[in-house]
Amino acid sequence: MASKWHKFVVAFIDNNGYKTVLGGLKVTAKIALFGFLIGVVIGIIVALVKIAARRSKVASGFSVIGDVYVGFFRGTPIVVQLLIGHFVLFPLIGLKVDSVLEAKLIFGMNSGAYVSEIMRSGVLSVDIGQTEAGRAIGLGYGTTMRRIVLPQAFKNSLPALGNELIALTKDTSVASFIALVDLTQSFRLLASGTYEFIIPYLILALIYLVIVIAMTIIIKLIERRLRKSDRQH
Repeated sequence: MASKWHKFVVAFIDNNGYKTVLGGLKVTAKIALFGFLIGVVIGIIVALVKIAARRSKVASGFSVIGDVYVGFFRGTPIVVQLLIGHFVLFPLIGLKVDSVLEAKLIFGMNSGAYVSEIMRSGVLSVDIGQTEAGRAIGLGYGTTMRRIVLPQAFKNSLPALGNELIALTKDTSVASFIALVDLTQSFRLLASGTYEFIIPYLILALIYLVIVIAMTIIIKLIERRLRKSDRQH
């Protein structure tokens, strides 16, 4: 085991492997955070369209498109979505972007499918009386949603949104399928360079575990602060 550690230390420190790992960690963080933000925006739009479909024929048409979108991204593996985006969709529409941006967009679209259902449930969990009260004081439907319903829906959906962010972060480990050097790929390169796989992959697992634990703690602190704010009001 001592020789295994020695090989890893040499590759990690003496051969500047840590630079590859830090670069991979940065790529993973970018994909996870920006992908999640894109997913939240898409998810809110799709959720609101689905809810509005009950009272608008125009929205019901767009709701069908939303159902197809959600069905595709929830029904196919993220690896398949990455491959289709990289080798089919982006070349087909003539969009030339770097792989990191591709990954952000694809992971964002994937996350949006899940966030849409989370937000739809969150909006529906808000008492209908809140909407009626907003309309009673003269607010339009859009303003009522934006200023009254959505903030409460976010609070109700925060645990599920946190879980989605954690799941998305772990899913980024497959981003190397489109020639990206993310956190997982950086350790794979270290392992292949030394032909020693046990220690690099154990450390990789430990890093992901630490990231997830840190994110879980942060999410719980936010939930606690929001609950305290509700009690004060």
